[in-house]
Amino acid sequence: MLKVLFLCTGNACRSQMAEGWAKALKSNVLEAYSAGTVPHGLDPHSVTVMAEAEVDISSHYSKHVSDLDHIPFDVVITVCDRAAEACPLFPGKAALILHHCFPDPPQLAKAFPDSDKLTAYRQVRDDIKAFIETLPHSLPIKESIR
Repeated sequence: MLKVLFLCTGNACRSQMAEGWAKALKSNVLEAYSAGTVPHGLDPHSVTVMAEAEVDISSHYSKHVSDLDHIPFDVVITVCDRAAEACPLFPGKAALILHHCFPDPPQLAKAFPDSDKLTAYRQVRDDIKAFIETLPHSLPIKESIR
């Protein structure tokens, strides 16, 4: 199983959704984790829209990337630009570090009327799901570690 870390700045939305989707859709080939460079709590709107898709992330919590130092990740996927810029070095086994930026749901939601803020979260949720569905075959790694 590939150990994959989804890394974002706050570990509040995008990385949490990615971990949830990976566990729901790819638990037979991926061991998924999420963390942040500056964690600031799980966004309740993310929990809501993932529950709509029958993926429960309500027990997730924001954690700092250093909390996972003991895990030898095969792949680290940054899901926001700030995390990509601040991506730390990973001890032990060299990790493949990739970047796949998704829009920030709270920022995106500002373009929607208050009554429709969750639409932004749903759009990002669905984009992340589509990306997760391509894993691990879309990763530029050797077949022998897949």
